[in-house]
Amino acid sequence: MNFYFDAAKALDKLDAKQGSIKGIIGTLPEKDRKRTAALVIETLKYKSVLSDVIRTADLLKHERPKISSQNLALLLVHDLLFSKGIQAGDGPIKQAILRHKTRLHAELTKIKIKRGAKTLAELAQGGDARADLIPRYVRVNTLLWTMEEAIQHFFSKGFEEDGDPLVSKKSIRRDEHVPNLLLFHPSSSFHDDVLLASGKIILQDKASCFPPVVLAPPARADTHVIDATAAPGNKTTLLSALMRGLGRLYAFERDEKRFGILRKMLAKARCGNVEPTNADFLSVNPMDEKYARVSHILLDPSCSGSGIVNRLDHLLETENESDGDDQEVRLQRLAIFQLMMIKHAMKFPFAEKIVYSTCSVHAAENEKVICQALASDEAQGRFVLAAKKDVLPAWKRRGLQEEMSESSGDAESLIRCVPGDDHTNGFFVSCFIRINPASSGIVERDRKSEKRGGIKKAEEENEVQIRARPMGMQKVMHALKVA
Repeated sequence: MNFYFDAAKALDKLDAKQGSIKGIIGTLPEKDRKRTAALVIETLKYKSVLSDVIRTADLLKHERPKISSQNLALLLVHDLLFSKGIQAGDGPIKQAILRHKTRLHAELTKIKIKRGAKTLAELAQGGDARADLIPRYVRVNTLLWTMEEAIQHFFSKGFEEDGDPLVSKKSIRRDEHVPNLLLFHPSSSFHDDVLLASGKIILQDKASCFPPVVLAPPARADTHVIDATAAPGNKTTLLSALMRGLGRLYAFERDEKRFGILRKMLAKARCGNVEPTNADFLSVNPMDEKYARVSHILLDPSCSGSGIVNRLDHLLETENESDGDDQEVRLQRLAIFQLMMIKHAMKFPFAEKIVYSTCSVHAAENEKVICQALASDEAQGRFVLAAKKDVLPAWKRRGLQEEMSESSGDAESLIRCVPGDDHTNGFFVSCFIRINPASSGIVERDRKSEKRGGIKKAEEENEVQIRARPMGMQKVMHALKVA
């Protein structure tokens, strides 16, 4: 019965909007994950019908307190009516369901007749048509092999680089915007492929690849990068690949279970330059000497997920979606958190480039947050939006100018993806750059140098800085006097 309890907890989290189906399934116990995931997905497909059956049969009314969870009832009734029966021993919970077996079957039959359904499959919730316009994106992990080696592998499996992957199941295509990304037919499945298990390929939506590509950290040994919300690890592994495994990539994840998923993915993808940390990015001290050399920061914080139209999350949509007032309140709360993340990232003294992204289509989480960030004390005189030429200029769909304030800059600096229309999930990407990165944090760093190594060491370091940047001499000398 524990199997059903785990599945019920997953449905509870989905009801509470604590993540996507894929993300929450990833937190399930690994032992029964596939089995539990299948039950959760199938139950969601028939949730409307199952809810009606349970309600008209008065199941919960008659069997409280044995069955107090609506979601547990959904799962058990699903297996009773749509599968091979309840897969558990004859305990009190199972017996509570079986006592109503005849009534439950009768109510299901009534629903089939009412809806004119000849088979049970006709009662399933239909998919989101936009998902059919999104190819199966497969990213080649260049830490383990090359794009050309991957192409040759797929050729040996009968794939051809001709034709349209949206039409032909044997066609593959290289993406025109993201390096080392391949397009396959939407129905293509790689979940049992040895390439996925070995980390050689990673299933990642095209739009999800945009933030790391825009951040573009240099592939050098002295590059230090932060991924502020790293789990499950798709963007983190892409950052590591773009860095060619060089430098240092600090990956933060506050949730313990998701942190475990992150670590497994990093190990599988062989990301040797990543240092995963189970901590909240907002709790990290920007002045910590450990992060003194961080120049690039990736922010992809929690959002409404309103842009996601993948093959699973349409199952979360119901006729009883939250009303407009509830949604507005939720968006405001998310926007407050998102703004906090950006402002915190701007406090890192040597951060030169900060990419902020969401999988939301709402301006409240996108352009509006950007405007507030640019108007903040942390940004004033320090950060501006990067020019369009530095933010995937070949991508045609840009930000919404009407949602920008006059002082915030050009919406052409921003990226938007429309679900389905752009053959991706919905997404938003922005990029902040420091106005004068050469002088960022110089006084603060020199003060720390004096404490760490004494006046003499600080003077030697400052002398180098003075020679490199003559205009900064007065600031440095002042720092030495007041320290």
